[in-house]
Amino acid sequence: MPTQDQIFEKVQSTLVDALGVDEEDVTSGAALFKDLGAESIDLLDIVFRLERNFGIKIPRGELFPENVSDPDMVENGILTPKGLSEIKQRMPYADLSEFEKHPEVEKLLDLYTVDTLVQYVAGKLGSN
Repeated sequence: MPTQDQIFEKVQSTLVDALGVDEEDVTSGAALFKDLGAESIDLLDIVFRLERNFGIKIPRGELFPENVSDPDMVENGILTPKGLSEIKQRMPYADLSEFEKHPEVEKLLDLYTVDTLVQYVAGKLGSN
């Protein structure tokens, strides 16, 4: 099982390749969208590259939430308690403490930091 540092390095190089960013910009706290300029179209490429680089399977919608426009989950751009609960289940590896205070859908993507991906991959590797 690779160490956290080894996983970080591989995630870092994955993001450098996928997003065309500089290695020094890919810090553990860097947000994929806000800091690294990722767009939703990049997500499939990132998932594909993570699967290939780590030899893991990432089921569709598991890493990056889908259907967040479902009326049960979102009301006026804010996650409902059901929506928040669903995100917590889907993202046990993410720190949601700040997000919970103002669970705006548009801020959901800010939760995706380099470290979030490292934690996700580490969890996948641990459960294989």
